[in-house]
Amino acid sequence: MISQQKPASADVQWRKSSYSNASNQCVEVARIGGGVAVRDSKNPGGGHLTFSAAGWGAFLDGIRHGSYDR
Repeated sequence: MISQQKPASADVQWRKSSYSNASNQCVEVARIGGGVAVRDSKNPGGGHLTFSAAGWGAFLDGIRHGSYDR
């Protein structure tokens, strides 16, 4: 399940993608409750998407298997 949320509270620990570049064009992830939140590093106050733990696992599996490649 994916839901769009308002900006997270200041106590959330965001991490940048290891693939980020010098111009900060990347995503950031954080653990929120039992799930994972994802936001745009260029617009950290613009909200985030929240995945359940199962949804995040399925998303990562899809990436590993090329499901989102064009």
